[in-house]
Amino acid sequence: MTKLYIAVPCYNEEEVLKDSAHKLLHKLNEMIGKGTVSDDSKIVFIDDGSKDRTWEIIGKLHDETKMVQGIKLTGNCGHQNALLCGLMTLKDKCDAIISIDADLQDDIDVFDEMIEKYEDGCDVVYGVRSKRDSDTFFKRFSAKMYYKILNHLGAKIVVDHADFRLMSARALESFSQFKEVNLFLRGMVPMVGYKSAIVTYERKERLYGESKYSLKDMIALAVEGVTSLSIRPIKLIAKIGLLIFLVSIAMLIYTLVRYFMGATEVGWASLAVSIWAIGGLQLLAIGVIGEYIGKIYLETKARPRYIVETYLDDDE
Repeated sequence: MTKLYIAVPCYNEEEVLKDSAHKLLHKLNEMIGKGTVSDDSKIVFIDDGSKDRTWEIIGKLHDETKMVQGIKLTGNCGHQNALLCGLMTLKDKCDAIISIDADLQDDIDVFDEMIEKYEDGCDVVYGVRSKRDSDTFFKRFSAKMYYKILNHLGAKIVVDHADFRLMSARALESFSQFKEVNLFLRGMVPMVGYKSAIVTYERKERLYGESKYSLKDMIALAVEGVTSLSIRPIKLIAKIGLLIFLVSIAMLIYTLVRYFMGATEVGWASLAVSIWAIGGLQLLAIGVIGEYIGKIYLETKARPRYIVETYLDDDE
């Protein structure tokens, strides 16, 4: 029987945590009752340096039931690092881990289907949104463009999948070999390469509080995804540079022809546009290359991606 751990990264989630824990405990007990998972399965909340009562609530939940465990990080390391901490800390304690955000907008009722696919031989099972009807037009459009651009630039990710997934102990052990500091888990997990499957679900509205991902955070995550997984933007800059060089040669030939035909005019407008265009392109190119150099800088430091302050396990 599958020993399942549920990893739940949390940051300032005091408004939703009790309700989410109640729902997760009910679901886990239901799965244990049906024999879907073993009775030593657990729910583990990872506190990513919250400034509210999140850790206090996790401690109380742990005191009430040993089915709940908690991991407290020393500071705010970011959602991806907090989730990685949970996966790496728990990978040797269970057969499989399901990761899900604390707001439970992802559907916990598909846990059973994830376990079925795991027992059928899939080491990774992705939770994928079946539709985006509840999203605004802007969010639907930006999400569609987001996945298209990422895949076009070389970041091969599962469309409409975030960080709601099941990973087997074998897949997690292989994933532990990925040592980069700059994390984009939804793009890195497919690189593990084991047999995978998807389950679809309808994403729910958040009941309490606000999302911890602002538009700025989403843009930063998109940039992280591209620059962490692909060097295609640099190659794209080289191609654009070559194209502009060829255009400049054509313009030179055109100018010489016009000169010998005696039809030259003062071209201040074209000159100004050219200067602005080339200047903007150069700044963009420097910015993209700088993004990669910055990542090299961070990688060479080899700083820890997270530091665990407290782990409330069965022995606590």
